[in-house]
Amino acid sequence: MNTEDRLEPKARQALALPDDQRIQFIFEERWIGYTKANEIITRLEDLLVHPKIGRMPNMLITGKTNNGKSHLVKHFRDLHPATDNPGGEGIKVPVLYVEAPGKPDITHLYSTILDTLCTPRRTNETEKNLQMQVVDVLKKIDLGIIVIDEMNNLVAGTPRSQRAFLNSLKYLGNQLERSIVGVGTAEVLLALQVDPQLSNRFLPAVLSTWELDVEFLRLLASLERMLPLKDPSNLTEKMMAKKLHAMSEGSIGELSLLLNTAAKWVIRNIKAGKSECIDKEALDKCGFISASNRRSEANKV
Repeated sequence: MNTEDRLEPKARQALALPDDQRIQFIFEERWIGYTKANEIITRLEDLLVHPKIGRMPNMLITGKTNNGKSHLVKHFRDLHPATDNPGGEGIKVPVLYVEAPGKPDITHLYSTILDTLCTPRRTNETEKNLQMQVVDVLKKIDLGIIVIDEMNNLVAGTPRSQRAFLNSLKYLGNQLERSIVGVGTAEVLLALQVDPQLSNRFLPAVLSTWELDVEFLRLLASLERMLPLKDPSNLTEKMMAKKLHAMSEGSIGELSLLLNTAAKWVIRNIKAGKSECIDKEALDKCGFISASNRRSEANKV
């Protein structure tokens, strides 16, 4: 297979770059539309065009850390960017993306929403006034859905503060008649149980860790096409795929980091007469440490 067929167009162009720039390209963020992610994006598209009703459907995207949740919703946000909407009364914000505060503090969330929309606010404002301002501002714009990332931060608070935070989200959704999409690790499912009514509204969408199957091989093939290396790495070969799955522990984020780190090692350590590709030596010597080993080392401190 020649280079033109083996690599994505941007990766082919990057082959001509100096090594440092080629490495920089390798670590740039990129999107891979694998099956489960595409299914979730389709569900998000449905929420975006859902008619206004009194009880809007919500969604909860969950999965283990570093398995593509935030990347997915940010990609969806980028597919539907905000615009000035000169023909309308207010700006158009199809996807309002914010991160949940480090603990269930609704005033922090309200302030983040206003800051994201570049709306002035007074410091030390009361929760009620902030709530009124947020609802007023969001009603004046052409809003699609609200995405709240890192919802698992809810568990950092007491059951009472969790309930207060969730009740405020319920109020916000009811007032705006807009869907809310929560994003977080499995802990957020436990946090939602403090309010059964709200937990019933958030239909789960789980990004599971990857099995060593055909879907994983397709993912490897897609990732290899994006790495500007001069020779094929054959990542889908049985023993290589098995090693990559074990080292990444089935996490797409870990897999991407592993391959990027190995590709950098290859470029910097290529020897004359040797193929420029990711092989077992590159994986073993690139310095990658698995997530479980990183946690074990951290626990020793």
